[in-house]
Amino acid sequence: MLKFKLLDEKCQAEQMLGGYIKAHENIFKSVVGGETCYSDALGWLHTERWAGPAQLDRLEALADTIRNNADVFVVIGVGGSNNAARSVIEALKTADGPEIMYAGNTLSPHALCQMMARLKGRSVYIDCIAKNFETLEPGASFRILRKYLCDTYGAKEAAKRIIATGTKGSLLESLCTGHGYTFLEFPEDVGGRYTAITAVGLLPVAVAGIDIRALVKGAQAMEKSLFETPAAENIAFKYACLRSIYYDKGYALEMLASFEPQLRWFYKWWVQLFAETEGKDGRGLFPVCGEYSEELHAVGQFVQDGTPLMFETFLDVLDPGASLVIENDGIQDAFDYLDGMDFAQINRTAFEATVRAHKAKLPCLILEVQRLDAFHFGQLFYFFMLSCYLSARLLGVNPFDQPGVEAYKRWMFDGLGK
Repeated sequence: MLKFKLLDEKCQAEQMLGGYIKAHENIFKSVVGGETCYSDALGWLHTERWAGPAQLDRLEALADTIRNNADVFVVIGVGGSNNAARSVIEALKTADGPEIMYAGNTLSPHALCQMMARLKGRSVYIDCIAKNFETLEPGASFRILRKYLCDTYGAKEAAKRIIATGTKGSLLESLCTGHGYTFLEFPEDVGGRYTAITAVGLLPVAVAGIDIRALVKGAQAMEKSLFETPAAENIAFKYACLRSIYYDKGYALEMLASFEPQLRWFYKWWVQLFAETEGKDGRGLFPVCGEYSEELHAVGQFVQDGTPLMFETFLDVLDPGASLVIENDGIQDAFDYLDGMDFAQINRTAFEATVRAHKAKLPCLILEVQRLDAFHFGQLFYFFMLSCYLSARLLGVNPFDQPGVEAYKRWMFDGLGK
């Protein structure tokens, strides 16, 4: 199970935390008890609802068909429709199975032409993921990819290669019914950024050959732990309360950082989750990420000596899952002190040195993850989703709407003549 540490030499938030938790315990009890005012957005709260045995059986069977017949599987979606799946796939992908490509997340003709060129001469399947099928980016990409499949294989064969994930009763479901595409349900009671443990996130992960049952088990284990642990010891509520304390003390940013490049796409999922959930009513912490050790030689300077406007949350992966020892090759290069050392040891030393340096400048939170596998990704997804819900409630904003996103869409559709 995940473990949580607080290193705070600046604000002494640890001394405040117990009282803050006690003062806001009613929010924790309300959230785990089930808030009827948000019932239309809480389908993710109990993992079993959209990732039960029957759903997993169907997704695995469909994934096997795709894996046996596809060279390329294109995930068409933007934001929450692809971030969770991509974070797991890019971290844990193996050499076998189809290549996973992504569309519907850009309007750049250069990027789209590059993607289309990579499809030529290869067996292609696609999954268009769109909750209401009104968002421009996935809708436009679905058009060009659908036409490509029909032109390449003919309408009948193309239909076998097209999956669409949308809400029941939507236009997307009608297209599937009318043209023979495979339809998967995008839960109406789950917003895009909370869909990691639903068909939205699970099918692409399964197509990539990653064990979705382990992913779900990890989320279920975290759900059980967080629901059974009282507020005072609950790591999700502690994390949410600390975010609130630091916000009230004037911190403007939270930086999520790690020394493991496998988490590069997980950062994007985390940023969207918190930015879209909390950035409302002129409020909220701005979520940013640090990819260490590379960015220690870039933003690390600002973190260490710049404006004190952030606190830092480290994801500490205890088991690196690999080993590489540096051997002496007989060349005098002044790095002999590394002879016989494993990169795992070097990376650990760099992490510990960074924490030691940064905690003297800013509050540091550490979330320990045993290893990066499907089970622990499931734990991370559920931990941060529940933490984000709690954090938004402490902030006093709606955890499940995104009015700012809708505002730009109105101007864009107006400019396009919709």
